[in-house]
Amino acid sequence: MTNRAEAVVDLSAIKANVALLKAKAGVDLLAVVKADAYGHGLVPVAKAALDGGASWLGVALLEEAIALRKAGITAPILAWLVPPGSDFQSATDHEIDIAIASLKTLNEVATVKGAKRPRVHLEVDTGMSRGGFLGEWDQIDLQHIQGVEIVGIFSHFARADEPGQPQNLAQLNRFKKMVANLESAGYNNLIRHISNSAATLVDHPAAFDMVRTGIALYGLTPDLKSMGTSKSLGLKPVMTLRAKLHLVKDVPTGSPVGYGATDVTKSDTRLGLVAMGYADGIPRIAKNAGVFVDGKRAPIIGRVSMDQFVVDLGAASAAQSGDWVTVFGPGDSGEYTADEWGSASGSINYEIVTRIGPRVPRIYEL
Repeated sequence: MTNRAEAVVDLSAIKANVALLKAKAGVDLLAVVKADAYGHGLVPVAKAALDGGASWLGVALLEEAIALRKAGITAPILAWLVPPGSDFQSATDHEIDIAIASLKTLNEVATVKGAKRPRVHLEVDTGMSRGGFLGEWDQIDLQHIQGVEIVGIFSHFARADEPGQPQNLAQLNRFKKMVANLESAGYNNLIRHISNSAATLVDHPAAFDMVRTGIALYGLTPDLKSMGTSKSLGLKPVMTLRAKLHLVKDVPTGSPVGYGATDVTKSDTRLGLVAMGYADGIPRIAKNAGVFVDGKRAPIIGRVSMDQFVVDLGAASAAQSGDWVTVFGPGDSGEYTADEWGSASGSINYEIVTRIGPRVPRIYEL
């Protein structure tokens, strides 16, 4: 069966990015593979990251962690979005570390029975006002923790992709204070981690014992405006999205294109119908993006439909029905990048790669 579209995932780029990030951090690296590895494929990416030198894997959901274990992966795994009522027994049986952010969850985890004690990382809120202990932090006592093994303490930066932003230092200092609280209680061998991709790239004092890298693992910049391009950071974009031209045809000046006739051809031209749409993750609102074909860029014209969108190839284009086009890639040949698609959609590169749907097969290159 011939694919109409495919996401080519370069696993060697995963390894290269791990090596670069680990060298910058100088400590252990946790590869964030949540959300199907940001749309790149959970198990293949996890294995490539470990092969590249990652020491840990991080996921949001317990079921993601269990899937990694069922795939034969034995490396340490941390799951950090495991709410009260979750199957903490399975987490313990599978030797999956759990993030704890409330006394309610801590009390539930402490009731797990068996020879193994649950392994937990205490998540603390240092200023993002999202996950983590805040008011309940001073209420934790021996009764709460005697049934668990405390492995680590961690937090998350809200603005690490804005180097020099005062909130970063405020969060770092708050984290150090909360770590000191635990150390004063006799916990001196904990894994301390707060750095995300952006902090790993620019904020070395925040590395502590381990960094957690997500977007940079996939070769994408944490923020195009404040931190520069992937290339300037030395990162290698991992995903190249390709699709076929379902149809190529010549149309005259003044031809309305797509639902709502939101665009009209300004001259006689050649249009290409790309066999992808918003059901595959192509943003419906994208403007000033398109595809790369026949050695040049062809911008979107008209609205993106559920399964297809139209690009203006230009009257002189030699493209034909059935040709492959590049939707986004590293940009080395002039193709659009995930960064550009993010900007064209009023969003970010994270969303562009993560939202590529299951109808698009992943093709893995070593």
